[in-house]
Amino acid sequence: MDGGAGDLHHIRPWRRIERRKSRKIRVGTVEVGGDAPIAVQSMTNTPTTDAAATINQIRQLEEAGADIVRVSCPDEDSTKALAEIVRAAKVPLVADIHFHYRRAIEAAAAGAACLRINPGNIGNAQRVKDVVQAAKDHGCSMRIGVNAGSLEQHLLEKYGEPCPEAMVESALYHAALLEEHDFRDYKISVKASDVFLTAAAYHALAEATDAPLHLGVTEAGALRAGTVKSAVAMGSLLWAGIGDTIRVSLAADPVEEIKVGNDLLKSLGLRQRGVTIIACPSCARQGFNVIQTVDELERRVAHIAEPITLSIIGCVVNGPGEALMTDLGFTGGGKGAGMIYVAGKADHKIDNAAMIDHIVDLVENRARTLRDAREQAEG
Repeated sequence: MDGGAGDLHHIRPWRRIERRKSRKIRVGTVEVGGDAPIAVQSMTNTPTTDAAATINQIRQLEEAGADIVRVSCPDEDSTKALAEIVRAAKVPLVADIHFHYRRAIEAAAAGAACLRINPGNIGNAQRVKDVVQAAKDHGCSMRIGVNAGSLEQHLLEKYGEPCPEAMVESALYHAALLEEHDFRDYKISVKASDVFLTAAAYHALAEATDAPLHLGVTEAGALRAGTVKSAVAMGSLLWAGIGDTIRVSLAADPVEEIKVGNDLLKSLGLRQRGVTIIACPSCARQGFNVIQTVDELERRVAHIAEPITLSIIGCVVNGPGEALMTDLGFTGGGKGAGMIYVAGKADHKIDNAAMIDHIVDLVENRARTLRDAREQAEG
């Protein structure tokens, strides 16, 4: 951020996260790993053969802030539709492939930026070689995706159950198959639905490879429970510097996955995109309806991509202090009015009835200022 009160929290040494060193790959136009920003992903749940519906869902994900979108390609009709979908998408698309190597080759030819595939699951060495060659020919990267629920039988027999050691061994085996063909443009995930197993597997994998890591808790659950579970597991990993791209897997609208993913990164200072609202839970001291106000503000500023912090506090107990740390703020007062703060300082009063429209105007004006400054700096 530039020049606002919200800058203060970015300079505190105890807020800094030292990211794990990983090599950098590309997923289309998006860099993953190294010093690249952590990318947020989701996956479409429309039938891929319905190109119009899938494109429409990708549009919604793009507007919500998705960096990468995954699309399932279970059959030949899906890979045929993928070509049209790729042309319409503004973000890189990952083709989700399981078992059938020809789907991977077709998806690469259709313009997928990345193939999600475990090379050990697609058959003999020649098939692996053919898929790697297709990826090289069309500039695709790959994601090796290990799930605790679908580990190879010999690993379950060796270890007795899904465990971090089994998951890491599986991941490294699949990676070795790619490296045998001089292919290193891959990232890895080791997901489980259990928080402890997920975190332990990623910590072990982070020590064993320099490949970029895609974080996720698989089948995390419904919106609320899945958000909490994902935040616990991925939050701890990201805090430890582990993770180069993330997906929050929710049994909910995929747009919610992007919202949660972005909020997770923002809460750790790893992403500065969109409006971050700091709000009190409200109590009998509130000078206005905090919950209703925050709900409406979230909807009305959701389109803004510029990094802006906004505090919405119901009374003067914590309001002025919170406003010191945000770009804009509103603190409830008495007699149907409150105080607007700009860059941490009390600026002017506004009636509660006009407060939401006024705050939206202030946020949009600040976004415009930031956007103009950025464009001027870029020449």
